Parts: sequence; C-alpha cells; structure tokens
Amino acid sequence: MKYLIDFTALVLLYAIVFFRKWKLKGKDVLLVNTLMYVYLSFVLYFTLMPVITSLPFILNHPYKRMNMVPFVDVLTGRGDFIRQILLNIIMMIPFGFLFPITQNHAVGFYRTVFFCFFICLSIELLQPLINGFRSADITDLITNVTGGMIGYVLHIAFSPITSWVLARLRK
Repeated sequence: MKYLIDFTALVLLYAIVFFRKWKLKGKDVLLVNTLMYVYLSFVLYFTLMPVITSLPFILNHPYKRMNMVPFVDVLTGRGDFIRQILLNIIMMIPFGFLFPITQNHAVGFYRTVFFCFFICLSIELLQPLINGFRSADITDLITNVTGGMIGYVLHIAFSPITSWVLARLRK
C-alpha cells in the first residue's frame, strides 16, 4: 500500500505535467522522455521507496553515516557482494544510454558521468534518511557510476540505430 501511494504520485505527475509537455515536442521526445521517466521511477522503487509515507518518520531514527571504504564487502567476503555489484552496475546502464538522448543538445561522456554521479550520490545520501534500515555505501556509488559509463559507451555504439529509430518517429 505504501508503494502504491508513491506510484500514484508518479503517475499523476507524469499525466499532469510531463505527458502534455513532451507530446507537444513530438513522438520521438515523448518516447525517449517517457522511457527515462519510467526507468527513473523504477530506480526510485528499488532505492528509496516508500517515500511519501516515510516523510513523517524521517527524524525518528539515527542517520547512518556512509561507508567510505570502497569494496569492503569484497575484501571481507561479507554478504552477496558480487550480486550487489552487478545489480548496481546494471541499474545505471539505462541512465548512461538514455540521458544523452533526452537532452536537446549534444551531451558528452563527462556530462553524462557527472549527472549519473550526482543522482547516485543523492540516492545514497537520502537512503538512510528516508529508511532507517538502509545505509549509504561508496561501493554502490562507484559501481553505479561505472554502470552509467557503460551505458554511455553503449549509447555511442548504438547511436546510428537510435538516430534512425528516432528519425522514423519524427515523420
């Protein structure tokens, strides 16, 4: 039920604010921006939700400081670190791929990596604030940004196909 409130808010935000705005710009813009919006909604689902129902309780638990030792789980053999690393990389590949396409101007590697870093850092710092049982980890930040980099490389590799598809939608 808690997640339903967040998803309802995201759907309403899309319907009221973004859909009309993007639709006016063409089918290609609507498709790419909608894909990015749905993707970011799922990132929020896996990293921060439930948000709205957690807001009244943000100050009811201590804030856990970020683990600043990179790959400490790998070094100590704790938990399912390989799965976590792979999931963190995979989670941000779509961002690196879609972000340059959603921009009106050419976006390079460094700009994409900067925005990927900024979003991932924001998520990492908010996780322990919104949910007292979550913690922030530098390894997550490193692996997320690595995923964004891989996504950008895939964006470059597939840009002829992407451009062709988007051109067909413009007609």
